[in-house]
Amino acid sequence: MTQKKEVSGGGNPKRVVLAYSGGLDTSVAIVWLKKTYGCEVICYCADLGQGEDLDAVAKKARASGASDVVVVDLRESFVREFIFPMIASGAVYEDGYLLGTSIARPLIARAQMEIARERGADAVAHGATGKGNDQVRFELAYYYFDPKIRIIAPWRLWNFTSRSELINYSKENGIPVTATLEKPYSVDRNLFHTSYEGGILEDPWVAPPEEIFQMTRDPRTGPETPEEITISFEKGIPIAINGALLSPLEIMEKANTLGALHGIGRIDLVESRFVGMKSRGVYETPGGTLLHAAHRALETLTLDREVLSLKAQIMPQYARLIYNGFWFSPERLALHDLVAHTQHRVTGDVRLLLYKGGIRVAGRRSPYSLYRKDLATFETDSVYRQSDADGFIRIQALRLKLYSDQEGAAP
Repeated sequence: MTQKKEVSGGGNPKRVVLAYSGGLDTSVAIVWLKKTYGCEVICYCADLGQGEDLDAVAKKARASGASDVVVVDLRESFVREFIFPMIASGAVYEDGYLLGTSIARPLIARAQMEIARERGADAVAHGATGKGNDQVRFELAYYYFDPKIRIIAPWRLWNFTSRSELINYSKENGIPVTATLEKPYSVDRNLFHTSYEGGILEDPWVAPPEEIFQMTRDPRTGPETPEEITISFEKGIPIAINGALLSPLEIMEKANTLGALHGIGRIDLVESRFVGMKSRGVYETPGGTLLHAAHRALETLTLDREVLSLKAQIMPQYARLIYNGFWFSPERLALHDLVAHTQHRVTGDVRLLLYKGGIRVAGRRSPYSLYRKDLATFETDSVYRQSDADGFIRIQALRLKLYSDQEGAAP
């Protein structure tokens, strides 16, 4: 049965570019868009290193009724323009989420809008649900590139109310999908991470089954001998691992391999969605976890105390902007320039020790190091006069003394 609702907006679109993943939602969306609007559907698939056979995904889209499929390799751009600047910012959402899904959406949307313009499409569509964050991330980016674009969000229009209904619909219409009623959790994978949500994971008391993990090995089965690696940075951007200069894509792939081997980067958290509800997400970010740890260690060596404090203050805001879909907003762009300025001296090497899911910083060095042994030493020095601390402490204590006097005089 065709699921249909009244739709608004100047008649039916003639040509729609659909952000297509090959998963359940977007596979059903091809059939639904054609039945609802009688339009041509061009599927666009972004290669973000998700490890899928994209030729097979394209064949699936055509078999489901797409008039054409455009596959775009965005891997290098993803790392260079999005992941590495985000790592430089130190952005982590709610103390745990490294934003692997969030950071991919603005890039996917940017390329989708380029295809829509090239193909003369009068609408774009996505498979994000009406409850999640991705609908916001996609659509804010669409409007940034074309304020007049028509956006179709099937999950907000069709009569399906659950993924179980979509699975049944796909069977009725001969749409091949990998999701099942017994294993209906949602998976999103790219170069930076893999996320798992929904279905069997919707009870936050229940631990994720080991078999869901795709990128990392169980930390308990990791190598019995710790492995030491060195990550090198130039102006806050990773450039080498273990002394080998690599491209951004190669850096990310190598870091993923090293982190995955030692079971690094798994996290299970309950997060606050932009739309107002809580959701449970299970994530794997092996290489990203290594790069974050190394970058932070180098910053502690090279950044002034007050600059570190400033970054710590803006980091949660930067993370929220990414999470909530405001990558192209003027405030995010302004913060980007500020972060870039702080990174001019974040150059050097960091040694990390990897062992059974854990990371320990073993050493760091930089030509711009602010650490001076002659100042920090507990041995005799000729630079710092310890007696100067007496006046410094008295000045710092002045306001506390005044406050204490007033407290004593209070009734």
